[in-house]
Amino acid sequence: MFGFNKSGDQDPGDRQPRFRIPNWVWPAVWLLILLWLFFRVPGMVSEFGGEQPIEIPYSFFYEQVEAGRVVQVTMEDINVTGRFRTMVTWPPSGTISSEPSRTSNWFTTTLLPVDDPQLTAALRENNVIVRSRTSETSPILLFLFNFGPILLLLGFFIWSARRAQGQMGGIFGFGRSQARQYDAERPQVTFSDVAGQDNARQELEEIVDFLKEPDKYVALGARIPRGVLLVGPPGTGKTLLARAVAGEANVAFFSLVASEFVEMFVGVGASRVRDLFNKAKENAPGIIFIDEIDAVGRRRGAGLGGGHDEREQTLNQMLAEMDGFDQNESIIVMAATNRSDVLDPALLRPGRFDRQVMVGWPDRKGREAILNIHTRGKPLAEDVSIKEMSRSTIGFSGADLANLANEAALHAARAARKFIGMRDFYEAFDRIVLGIKGSPLIDKEERRLTAWHEAGHALVAALTPGADPVSKVTIVPHGQALGVTVFQAEHDRRTLSRQQLLARIKVGLGGRAAEEIVLDDISSGARADITMVTRIARSMVTELGMSEKVGLIDLSNEEEQPFLGYNIQRNTQVSDETQALVDQEIGNIITGSYQTVLSLLREHRSDLDQIAVELLENETVESGRILEILGIEAAVPEDAEEQGPTLSEPADSGEAAASNGQEPDVKEDRPETRPEPTVVSRARHPLQGGEESDVA
Repeated sequence: MFGFNKSGDQDPGDRQPRFRIPNWVWPAVWLLILLWLFFRVPGMVSEFGGEQPIEIPYSFFYEQVEAGRVVQVTMEDINVTGRFRTMVTWPPSGTISSEPSRTSNWFTTTLLPVDDPQLTAALRENNVIVRSRTSETSPILLFLFNFGPILLLLGFFIWSARRAQGQMGGIFGFGRSQARQYDAERPQVTFSDVAGQDNARQELEEIVDFLKEPDKYVALGARIPRGVLLVGPPGTGKTLLARAVAGEANVAFFSLVASEFVEMFVGVGASRVRDLFNKAKENAPGIIFIDEIDAVGRRRGAGLGGGHDEREQTLNQMLAEMDGFDQNESIIVMAATNRSDVLDPALLRPGRFDRQVMVGWPDRKGREAILNIHTRGKPLAEDVSIKEMSRSTIGFSGADLANLANEAALHAARAARKFIGMRDFYEAFDRIVLGIKGSPLIDKEERRLTAWHEAGHALVAALTPGADPVSKVTIVPHGQALGVTVFQAEHDRRTLSRQQLLARIKVGLGGRAAEEIVLDDISSGARADITMVTRIARSMVTELGMSEKVGLIDLSNEEEQPFLGYNIQRNTQVSDETQALVDQEIGNIITGSYQTVLSLLREHRSDLDQIAVELLENETVESGRILEILGIEAAVPEDAEEQGPTLSEPADSGEAAASNGQEPDVKEDRPETRPEPTVVSRARHPLQGGEESDVA
């Protein structure tokens, strides 16, 4: 079905932004350094360029002025600097002082805080040269003191806004598209990474050829489909196919989920649609891929209250943009959904999504190719058979097979093995389909009931025409199931005959019938069995026309509403008499099948007891031993070139569809149903509730 690109590249949108120092920080640092140098260098030059002045007290300064030993002074506020006529030592020698004595003809002192007129008179009498200076604050310092805090706050806000813009796409960037762009230079997924979808691949190869050579089509007047809708169940590889188309064509690829269009703000979705298509046109040729398009492309006007206005505006904008492409514009819109029935008809008309490509479950050869992709690069042991695994995984999608290969690798790693063996695939199969293996049953009565219950399923399946072959039966708990009966389908099957459906019902009732015959009592372990057979019988009567009394009439009820409110008032036009007849026919089918099963088990009571006894002794009985007890020769599958064990034989496993928890998907109005897989019948704990847990 599909494989993954092993390049390991991380999407650009997933990378965490690293912290970066804002650009304005470095100029600010250099500015501070220059200011410091501007104010400090002159003082440093004078400090180291001449004699160091000595600091003297005011009293000593006044005495020196009166003695006529001062030549000049310079007054600046209360600070005085000057020069002596001769060298002066302070403190004078012979005085007690903690300061060291220094000799200089330059001095500094501090005036008294009060005015001293005698000092001025003394300076005049002794002819001292007096200079006066006024202290002026630097304009730069005034600017920094006044506007510095404001500039710092402004710079911080600008830096914060730019950082938020980088992380959130801008404060006002709600309307921008959230699409992730994969450039053509990136390592791409190609069709070599896709398997099991040959039909879909052939449809998409034409798209690739147009993107590579558009002139060839335009010259002939041909118009490539503007939109391609990939329809299929989850896990079948729709997204991977779209990426493979972009990789093969070597063009830009825009990918996003449809739910990313819609936000809580009105008009954001339409704005993002416009932005997405503008980006694609700028990078043409390219592909726009919208995953889960049903999130935004649902039918307009559906739902109680008339629908969702914001979603419908987004859809309207998308319809307008898809119509706005030029005839020769190399932009292709690809979308994926598993609910094409809920899409708006205007979205599916020619000119928008011209082509619908079905992407379904793979067949046996497809599963084999998928497993080859997912085991590529894994060290496999010699006993691993990809062919046998593909034969045993009926109904698996590509994602299921990828999970199977990964779980097998994890199991081998936990066991500290260097190679992945077939046993690892067995355990992975069990874990995926049945759940984690539980502890053996301890209660003797519960163990005995489970053994005969599962033996009844196995015996009825082996003796009923149209039933799937028995693979094994076990009373080892798996998940919430106390016991499991596994059936291996012989080949892929997408339709079921009436005989096969009745066989499913009989096999589902085998456990309850065995309890009634052997134990002379019944338990709640058959709850899911009864639910499953009722659904099959109802489908036979109301949908498939397999009741002679009801006839070929579709009386099915729409249990799954495509929209809340779209079919909420739909009248099924079924009368009370017809509904009573339907209920009667369902009861007749189930009751008749149950009586047939009771007769069959009473006829083979000894075989039933022998299978149950072996289950009590060994906990697991393989298909060969069951057929040996019944005296039936094992059939060899037609496509088995080398007969080997299947995934469900050596281990306590089986593939998904519980005969007491899941009915076969037989609705004919659906585009495609899952291939009929191996049937797993489960016995349930008496107090266990919720039938949904019975579905593997």
